[in-house]
Amino acid sequence: MAIQKRLKALNITLWAVQILLSLTFIYSGFMKLFLPGDLPWIWIKENPDVVLISGIVDLLAGFGLTLPALLRIRPYLTVFAAFGTMTLMISAMVFHVLRGEGDQIGFNVFMLISAAFIAWGRGKKYPIKITNQPR
Repeated sequence: MAIQKRLKALNITLWAVQILLSLTFIYSGFMKLFLPGDLPWIWIKENPDVVLISGIVDLLAGFGLTLPALLRIRPYLTVFAAFGTMTLMISAMVFHVLRGEGDQIGFNVFMLISAAFIAWGRGKKYPIKITNQPR
């Protein structure tokens, strides 16, 4: 019984982290693609191509972290999206460190740890099961 309660709490926590990360990435992608002039960072004006690519990748990460698991259509894609998000965050940290902005990577570290939690949780500990599989 205690194990079931812990698994239920883990599932709820995973969904909360997935939704929060998803909303953050969707918002970020939308802002980078449609309102880049409103963003306060200097690198956005210096690197418009990076902003475009980053916005597209952010939107894909946002949708990939929740939709496959929510719709139960190939839910293992959520784990792949989490690994992709981890790669994105590592790339962002390298980008900021190379620009001398190492003091600004705290948010990226938090997002990296959250994505690693999702990859671990949905990959190993509490994967989403497909309920209506054709046989």
